[in-house]
Amino acid sequence: MGELLRSLWPYFRAIDHSTLYAIALQYYGAYPIFMSWLWISLSLFFRRRQEEAPIQMEGPYPFVSVVVPCFAEEATIQQTLSALLAMDYPDFEIIIVNDNSPDQTAEETRKFLHDPRVRLLNKTTNEGKAMGLNDALPVCRGEILLIIDGDIIVSPDVLLHMVPHFLGTRVAAVTGNPRVRNRTSLLQHLQAIEFSSIVSMQRRAQRVLGRILTVSGAIFAVRRTALLDLGGFSSHMATEDMDLTWRLQMQFWDIRYEPRAVVWMQVPLNIRDLWKQRRRWTRGLAQALIRHREIPFRWKLRRMWPIYYESCGSILWSYVFVLMTSFWIICIASGYNPRGASPFPNFWGMAIATTCLAQLIIGAWVDQRYDREILWSAPDAVFYPLLYWMMMAIITSVYTLPAMIRKPPKVQTWHIRRDLA
Repeated sequence: MGELLRSLWPYFRAIDHSTLYAIALQYYGAYPIFMSWLWISLSLFFRRRQEEAPIQMEGPYPFVSVVVPCFAEEATIQQTLSALLAMDYPDFEIIIVNDNSPDQTAEETRKFLHDPRVRLLNKTTNEGKAMGLNDALPVCRGEILLIIDGDIIVSPDVLLHMVPHFLGTRVAAVTGNPRVRNRTSLLQHLQAIEFSSIVSMQRRAQRVLGRILTVSGAIFAVRRTALLDLGGFSSHMATEDMDLTWRLQMQFWDIRYEPRAVVWMQVPLNIRDLWKQRRRWTRGLAQALIRHREIPFRWKLRRMWPIYYESCGSILWSYVFVLMTSFWIICIASGYNPRGASPFPNFWGMAIATTCLAQLIIGAWVDQRYDREILWSAPDAVFYPLLYWMMMAIITSVYTLPAMIRKPPKVQTWHIRRDLA
């Protein structure tokens, strides 16, 4: 094997000295550093200008319909409903959409039907989250819909923070701030750090630029008329929340991020379930890029350009990361040392790692006002660029192109999550 690899040295040398390799090497190092500091600076600007602003509600509080699509949520639905009923808001209803769950989700929900604010839409055919939400639209009495997952624990003041945004006539949706509540493993601590330092920081930065990548499917509020104008949720998209976000913004609706609207969610415990979740997210982004591929060519949609190009740039970086790393491993195994590869920390490696850790720590610091325990997860951030980041890049590079090429199914069914303790 060693002789075979050494016979490839001329090819390795040709690649190593090519212009394409030099460009890829610079992109490999510069892109994550540039984007990280851009997110950091814009998110701090957002925090100073918008998060400190007082929330004011003029006039009567509008009626809100809370819609909770459920599939196999027997273990969590009682906690979810108890938290919803305890919300500090004067006028709302709760509609539980049970999508033919194989467990006792419907039975657990019926224990709450004595409260007139709670209703159960019990479907006899499983058609996925998007279809469940569409089926609930005709029975919603509110113009503002709060949509949450069946394992979410809302903070009592969540509606008081989200509803005032809808006083703006061009506001179609407001996304909240989901926090991780099950932190029993290193993987879950890394996800807690991710939601503060990647997801939340990105949304702050994107709001400064005027458009966001996606509302959070775990918690967001949407204007019912805007949703109906689009024909409801797309049942064939892997991520109906991202697709809705893009379609609303392409119709020039405004979407906002409200970090003070805090909710608590459960995240996967093991790599298997996390892999499935991120595979779906990857497919959803790829489908959005293909479905809305006219964005870069339409001047009227120029405010969507940062989102579109950032998404393409991140996907491209994942492919560069996987290809470059694979090339380096093969070269080093053969005894050839290409440019950029070193068994010891080099300039780009140290710069990327330092920037990544700075972003993770700053993100945790910014979000500690909403999640006081997040700093306890900060020491685990050192594992993020070493393990977690690599896995996300592999998932992106493996599943993006197939998702762009294949025609999506007519209905995206549910994905059961396990081992959430």
